[in-house]
Amino acid sequence: MRYRPAREDVRESRLNASRRQRSCVINCTAVASFTLNGRAVTLDVPDDMPLLWALRDHLNLTGTKYGCGIALCGACTVHLDGVAVRSCRIITAAAEGRSITTIEGLAEDGQPHPVQQAWIDEQVPQCGYCQPGMVMAAAALLADNPAPSDEDIDDSITNICRCGTYPRIRRAIHAAARSMSATTAEES
Repeated sequence: MRYRPAREDVRESRLNASRRQRSCVINCTAVASFTLNGRAVTLDVPDDMPLLWALRDHLNLTGTKYGCGIALCGACTVHLDGVAVRSCRIITAAAEGRSITTIEGLAEDGQPHPVQQAWIDEQVPQCGYCQPGMVMAAAALLADNPAPSDEDIDDSITNICRCGTYPRIRRAIHAAARSMSATTAEES
C-alpha cells in the first residue's frame, strides 16, 4: 500500500514551496569569485544582478557606464577572459572563475594602455560618456587584430557615440595599432 499524504500535508507542502519560491525571488543571492583587474574578488549579490551593477554599486568601479541596458550601445563594455562583452546583459554569477578587466584595470604599471594614450593624443572624447566602453572595445579589437583596416574597425566597434566622434575613434585605433606594433618591434 502506497503512502497517501493527508490533505493537510499536501497543503502545507505547497505552502512551504510557495514561501520558498517567494523568498528566493526576493532574497536569492549568488556568491561569485573571479579575477578583477588582476586581483581576486568574491561578491555575494542577488543572483540575477548584471555584472555592470556589481562593478559599479558593489565594487565602486564607475568607469563602466550604463547606457541602454540591452547590450546595444556598448557604454558598459568590459573584457571577460579577454573578450569585449556588454556587462549590462551578463549576470554576475556567470563571471565565476573568470577574469574581468574594466577601464580602471586597462593601464599597466601606471602607464596608459596604448589605446588610452591614443585617445588622449587624438583628443577623441567630446562628452566622454561612451568612451570607456569604446576604449575597451578598441583594446579587444587590437588584441585580436593588431593592424585593422577601416572596414575591420567599422565591423568590430559597434558601440554608439551620440556625439559622433567616429572619425577620431578610427584615427585613435590606427594610432594605437602603430604604437603597439612599434613596441612589439622594439621588444623583439
